[in-house]
Amino acid sequence: MKTNTGEKSVSVRLEQLQPFENHPFRVVEDDALKQLAQSIKENGVLTPCIIRPSPYGEGYELLSGHRRVAACRLIGRKTIPAIVRDLDNDAATILMVDANQQRENLLPSEKAFAYRMKLEAMKRKAGRPAKNSPQLAANSRSDDEIAKSLGTSADTIRRYIRLTYLEENLLRMVDEGRIAFGPAVEISFLKHDEQCMLLETIITEEATPSLSQAQTLKKLSQEGKLDIDTILGILSEQKGNQVDRLKLREDQLMQYFPPGTTPRQMEETIFRLLDEWKRCGGLSKK
Repeated sequence: MKTNTGEKSVSVRLEQLQPFENHPFRVVEDDALKQLAQSIKENGVLTPCIIRPSPYGEGYELLSGHRRVAACRLIGRKTIPAIVRDLDNDAATILMVDANQQRENLLPSEKAFAYRMKLEAMKRKAGRPAKNSPQLAANSRSDDEIAKSLGTSADTIRRYIRLTYLEENLLRMVDEGRIAFGPAVEISFLKHDEQCMLLETIITEEATPSLSQAQTLKKLSQEGKLDIDTILGILSEQKGNQVDRLKLREDQLMQYFPPGTTPRQMEETIFRLLDEWKRCGGLSKK
């Protein structure tokens, strides 16, 4: 069925769908996805996906509805309702980010790469104005437009985008909550080899940088004075908020969970079991 806007409603086979290239949003087979799958099994897909003709050949590229598609696959459903839109790469990128960025519990890395993708797409759509053109200022404020649409500040958007310059394992630590957002932004300015040295020190010393330590690392990097010994010296400084701090290492916890369990799923399970333990008396005084 074709609408007045040129959109077309179809029932598409799941095998015809391809994920959007470099899609930053993850689909995890958690309880929420299983609940969605059960809802689809009972009621069908209430909101169609948004797709576009694949720019790489046959089939379609999925812009919105990745979790619905995953839920359909989970219950063995073969087709899904969808709206086909004929969009160029930049328009498709903006739609994909906008459709997914309101999801709950997005990881810092998901936000970071989504904001960067949207910002780059908006700047390309604005074109490359001539020097001193009034459009130049507007083009440079694309991050302000993103911020306004999200109800946040342009500085927050820029800080999130800085996370995309982190070494992969350091970024994973940010997602896991092992490195705080503020320090992560600061160490994103370190050169790649410096980030690798920092990662090695974090692992061996079981210590992550505070905000002030991360700022020191950034300053020394800019001055060309950062090496492995300096990093070790900085991370060896005791931070007041880390005295007698509880540490639960992921590699130790993994022995209690099935392969593929995410840190978020581990955390939810641990707190659920602690709640049950507390209801049963916990460490009640004798």
